[in-house]
Amino acid sequence: MLKKIIFWGATGHAKVLGEFIGLLGFKLVAIFDNNPGVTPPFPDVPLYIGGQGVETWRNKQQGDVFCLVAIGGGRGQERLEIYRSLETKQISPIVAVHPRAFVASDAVLGRGTQVLANAAVCAEVQIGEACIINTGASVDHESTLGAGVHLAPGAVLAGCTSVGDFSLIGPGAVVLPRVRIGGKVIVGAGSVVTRDVPDNVIVFGNPAKFQRHNVLT
Repeated sequence: MLKKIIFWGATGHAKVLGEFIGLLGFKLVAIFDNNPGVTPPFPDVPLYIGGQGVETWRNKQQGDVFCLVAIGGGRGQERLEIYRSLETKQISPIVAVHPRAFVASDAVLGRGTQVLANAAVCAEVQIGEACIINTGASVDHESTLGAGVHLAPGAVLAGCTSVGDFSLIGPGAVVLPRVRIGGKVIVGAGSVVTRDVPDNVIVFGNPAKFQRHNVLT
């Protein structure tokens, strides 16, 4: 029997997760979002609005319910906070690994983390809670990611790198070996990061350079 799962977030990322969640032994039974104007991504799955919608829905359910937060980009802290809120309602985050992704046997993936199609998580990698390793991204050996990190499609972390909490590594960006990325950093698409990056900044270019502080942190 398929286990019940809900998604928080009703835009494109939900469609990505919905494509393979059944292959992991789950049935998507509800979607939640804060935006009352959002278009339901799946016509056969009911959409509910806001935290009160979760409360009302959960009170009618029996048994175990699981969840994924389908919110990407630089909203890692929000993603983690939603997981925490859902857990108070006995809705448990899962680790979702696409069948066509590679995860090394000794890699560690935090609760709520998602590894999408053609991504690679290599030997002795440690990934925190609520992370997204997006389509075709790769994390090489002995790298460490904090909570709420998002590696966008095609991003590459070379070996022994580290990324702090809630940072976003943009599409196609490359982080060279042993480089340390701080928390709440945005690395622009296609950038090549050759040296350490402090907290709360935006960098881009080849080589990546400081552009401005991340005022949205």
